[in-house]
Amino acid sequence: MSGFQARPSHTYPCKTLFPNKRLVSVVCNLWKQFQDTGSIERKPGQGRPRATTVTEDRYLSIIARRNRGATASQLSRDLYAATGTRVSRVTVSKRLHETGLFARRPAVCVPLTSTNRGARLAWCREHRDWSMDQWATVLFTDESRFSLNTDSRRTFIWREPGTRYLPSNVREIDHYGGGGIIVWACIMLDGRVPLHVFERGTVTGVRYRDEILKPYVLLFRGAVGPEFILMDDNARPHRALLVDEFLEIEYIRRMDWPARSPDRNPIEHVWEAMGRVIATRKPPPRTIQEMKKRCCTSGTNCHRK
Repeated sequence: MSGFQARPSHTYPCKTLFPNKRLVSVVCNLWKQFQDTGSIERKPGQGRPRATTVTEDRYLSIIARRNRGATASQLSRDLYAATGTRVSRVTVSKRLHETGLFARRPAVCVPLTSTNRGARLAWCREHRDWSMDQWATVLFTDESRFSLNTDSRRTFIWREPGTRYLPSNVREIDHYGGGGIIVWACIMLDGRVPLHVFERGTVTGVRYRDEILKPYVLLFRGAVGPEFILMDDNARPHRALLVDEFLEIEYIRRMDWPARSPDRNPIEHVWEAMGRVIATRKPPPRTIQEMKKRCCTSGTNCHRK
């Protein structure tokens, strides 16, 4: 030990401060770069060349706007057919994202005439100043059909943010198909009832009166009082003569409802939530009984939320 001569610590500053060899190498290289260039910024690398040109990116944006329902794979094939450039669907999605196009579900509405629009506007103006106490007396009701063979997959379109309700981004749907069940529900600010499933057959005025109005609506009417208002749409069973007579006898006031206005009914949010819950359950229901059980379970969970 007498012959050992310790070297000053400033000779190896990196090794003295950072004993880890890899960290020593990084710091020393940065220090050398700073001494040579006066900067420690990383030099720009060459990187992988861009797969598409500016013109091809513009072409993708144009055909996506013309055919908003096309998938990324279809757009990739269209680009290859037009320019000979082959790119993946991930690359197509990235290019469309750069131009402000993202895959979103299209808004859905029913076809509206000028008369329908006028009636909807008049109804909104009539009720826009209603207070919470007035809305608390309204019972919102509706039926919805859940089919076994309905395509529950979420379809997407390419659109810009804030353009959900442009005509090019809206899909009109006014049909149902396949075997299924019809479910009735009602909600109000401070109450609800369990879902009612119509057992087989179609909903008629007689069934609507006997299965819905008598056991459910009368219950709410008695609890709310004479200010009670029933909201049901203009479906044929709801407007049957025997239904009108029953409501008149029981002194149940009905809210005037514009035609083709399901979006004005807040109970549509319940149907949307139920549809999402049912669509995400695996495996999907195969029989009417399974669908009935699934709807009742989903309806209870949606109401709790």
